[in-house]
Amino acid sequence: MAVFKTTYRVTWSDTDAAQVVHHSNYFRFFERAEEEFYEHLGLRYDGLAERGFWLPRIEVFCRYRAPSRFGDVLEISMVLEELKRKTVKYGFEIRKQGSEPILAEGYVVAANADKEFGMAIGIPPDIADRLKQFKKS
Repeated sequence: MAVFKTTYRVTWSDTDAAQVVHHSNYFRFFERAEEEFYEHLGLRYDGLAERGFWLPRIEVFCRYRAPSRFGDVLEISMVLEELKRKTVKYGFEIRKQGSEPILAEGYVVAANADKEFGMAIGIPPDIADRLKQFKKS
């Protein structure tokens, strides 16, 4: 199983009044990793829309274990937990770069949907083939 990793430096606007990353921003970090993952595969999100489909979220989850703060460089790891005919489930772990403890972990389930009609459709075989290299065993 291949793991995709990227980094993100926490900005001041990511933090809340307690000067820690606001809980909702972890979902933005997940999406940032997902976008970079698709770029890594040679696919662009806007290119998916041009092909007539998009990946709306149908389920999201995040467990927070420890806070991250302004200036922290986060390492976001992503694996493909499930690849079904119409859906994909991405798993995420976020750590402070160079540190072992997990700060947050979660997942996102997206359905492949026809852009015009909004109905779930099969993931195109060329994209499924690219995704499979990151599928969790």
